Amino acid sequence: MPTTTTADLILEPTWLLPVVPSHTVLTGYSVVIDAGRILATGPTPQIETRFSAKAHRRLDGQLLMPGLVNAHGHAAMVLLRGLAEGLSLERWLRERIWPLEARWLAPDFVTDGAALALAEMLRGGITCFSDMYFFPEITARAARHAGMRAQVMFPLIDFGNAWSKDVPDALGKGLTLHDEYRDDPLVQIGFGPHSAHTLSRDALVKTLMLADEIDAPIQIHLHETAAEVSAAHAAHGCSHIGYLDDIGLLIPRLQAVHLTQLDDADLDRLAEGGVAAVHCPVSNLKLGSGRADILRMRRRGLQVGLGTDGAAANNCLDLFAEARAATLLANTVSGDAGAFNAFDALELATLGSANAMGLGARIGSVEPGKSADLIAVDLGHVGAQPVHRPEVTLLHGASAAHVRHVWIAGAHIMDERRLNSLDETAAIAGASRWVKRLHDEASR
Repeated sequence: MPTTTTADLILEPTWLLPVVPSHTVLTGYSVVIDAGRILATGPTPQIETRFSAKAHRRLDGQLLMPGLVNAHGHAAMVLLRGLAEGLSLERWLRERIWPLEARWLAPDFVTDGAALALAEMLRGGITCFSDMYFFPEITARAARHAGMRAQVMFPLIDFGNAWSKDVPDALGKGLTLHDEYRDDPLVQIGFGPHSAHTLSRDALVKTLMLADEIDAPIQIHLHETAAEVSAAHAAHGCSHIGYLDDIGLLIPRLQAVHLTQLDDADLDRLAEGGVAAVHCPVSNLKLGSGRADILRMRRRGLQVGLGTDGAAANNCLDLFAEARAATLLANTVSGDAGAFNAFDALELATLGSANAMGLGARIGSVEPGKSADLIAVDLGHVGAQPVHRPEVTLLHGASAAHVRHVWIAGAHIMDERRLNSLDETAAIAGASRWVKRLHDEASR
């Protein structure tokens, strides 16, 4: 009798969407997991012949795929959801968000906001997220506690705030945080310069030097609105992309978020530097900021990822919804209903985001050797029927609400919609306390 290899877990879904190879949905396949990694994939009869497992999970009526990767957000801002509606980005920031943060930003705000955001993301199938917000040590700790993969960008901005008194203070705290998580298997610390217009040139130069020194990622809001680009030309005689190019910041470790305004010259600069783009379609559309032409970016060779932005802007942390919006937007802008299909959108939300964050060698597809960051989505409910093309059903069928299981590095983080690593009831209670505090203040 042939010798079998022992593993921790075998998953047997109805459908497998591996992302690699692309544009593929497999039936009758199983996935073998051992020591937190994907050990093998293959037709179920072959897997059962080659492997035995401590646990075997059949996922009838469910599609197994890589966990979603949210390449940009501000987790704790979920507590401000719905408090700044109907405003353009500049007014949204100056009239509502910054005054609210000046009044309320503190460790307890970030603690409660991060708990709520992580619970929402996990329930929606997000297994990895990027975050740029104040008190990053709290968000990093929350991610570690939840067993969630995260790239936490510590914030850099020229004005003092509740977390740092100035840029040198923020850099010192951020570097200390980086040292703490240097060897963490799930949490990575990077640099989060807010934007080219809220940080001095010297601070941007210092950020570049330090990021190169410790080999850390950098994420920045860039070319988010037409007004920003116009102001850059007035201040520097060039766009902010040209300005960053002159500094030397257009490099592969840079993740440029939004990019709703790009001419050919700026797009060439980004492509030549190997900069990754992060698309946040719902936030951009809701704030009236513009639209990112990701088809044009991809044709130029840019690596493009997908982000929700903060829930104060969009107003939810649903990456399936973002992928759907990206598809509808790309097809409308191009005038071609097939320009960006369901497979393209789902790859954008998984391997595309992982590559943009520099994590594509570890996550983003169901391949042997990669971390077992996986989700199972129920396609057996009435709203999904009939399932002619699983990838289309998945993209257009309110899938975040139907994620049944989440595994991160092989750990079963959500089992039949029950979170194992977070107290969802406590997270909701924390949010409720902030509703009362924020509304009591507004009524005075």
